Amino acid sequence: MMETLEEYVAIIPDAQQRTKFLMLCQWVSETFPELQLRFGWRQPMFTHHGTFILGLKQTKKYITVSPEVAAMKQFTARLDAIGYAHTDNTFRIGWQEIVDYELLQAIIQFNMEDKANCTTFWRAKPSKT
Repeated sequence: MMETLEEYVAIIPDAQQRTKFLMLCQWVSETFPELQLRFGWRQPMFTHHGTFILGLKQTKKYITVSPEVAAMKQFTARLDAIGYAHTDNTFRIGWQEIVDYELLQAIIQFNMEDKANCTTFWRAKPSKT
């Protein structure tokens, strides 16, 4: 089980991809020093007061960014405008694509504000009534 960012980044075979992923994680840590980096589900994730804010995962073709469904809904139009491929709960930054740090900052800020009083790791799922 990985416990450090260095261990995680070491599994990325391409040197440029390792550098890009490491820079992205360092940017999150420097921009949001109140976030804690931890590992779960074999990937680095950032939490605040014990609640999930953002997950990052490297794959062969891209970096997968996981901000939870609520944030994805909030930022779908911006993701589409930038051209990042996405699903309901993740978006992908291709290794050759530019990281839109302004968008990432907005997503992280949204999650931190939206989950300020959250006492669980994930957002509560709405009841089906």
